Amino acid sequence: MQLINIGFGNIVSANRVITIVSPESAPIKRLVQEAKDSKMAVDATCGRRTRAVIIMDSGHVILSAVQPETVASRLDKDVSKEEIEE
Repeated sequence: MQLINIGFGNIVSANRVITIVSPESAPIKRLVQEAKDSKMAVDATCGRRTRAVIIMDSGHVILSAVQPETVASRLDKDVSKEEIEE
């Protein structure tokens, strides 16, 4: 199982990530609000501004204070390590 650091000591499973998006657009804001209403949102920002929204295969929406590009590069590094090990 590969894990990704999403900031402030919070970690998610790389195998379960579907997408990493910016929270700026109206559809993503609606998605986040719906997740909060249905108790499927996980706020991992530690009180800081949300900069990335991570959508998991379980339907959970994770809010991170780290830029989407940073999370994606960490995910890419983990996938590259996995390919090398195989």
